[in-house]
Amino acid sequence: MNILDKIEAEQLKSEVTKFAVGDTIKVHTRVIEGDKERIQIYTGIVIGRKGTGVNANFTVRRVSYGEGVERVFPLHSPRIAKVEVEKKGAVRRAKLNYLRDRKGKSATTVKEKARVAAKATT
Repeated sequence: MNILDKIEAEQLKSEVTKFAVGDTIKVHTRVIEGDKERIQIYTGIVIGRKGTGVNANFTVRRVSYGEGVERVFPLHSPRIAKVEVEKKGAVRRAKLNYLRDRKGKSATTVKEKARVAAKATT
């Protein structure tokens, strides 16, 4: 293991929430204003993931006041307090760039992943 790998390993978060493209998530970010620190929540659909290791990041899209807003978050950033998965999405693409062209409710909804029900054998 060379020096760069050791430094990179120190920067990685030990517990990262598992989520995929198409999921609706809440990202809790630490915002520092002057000498105060607070948590701000950004909710939206994950439209893409990119990179590996320390360079891993994900893009979250939401519609705010009729305008589409996208934000890219580094996955292992110390500014991210936590990531919560609200809904699992069922998509067939790695990048959901087609959501950018949509308007209204279709721009913010992705088909929800069907839950596997256990069969009752009686």
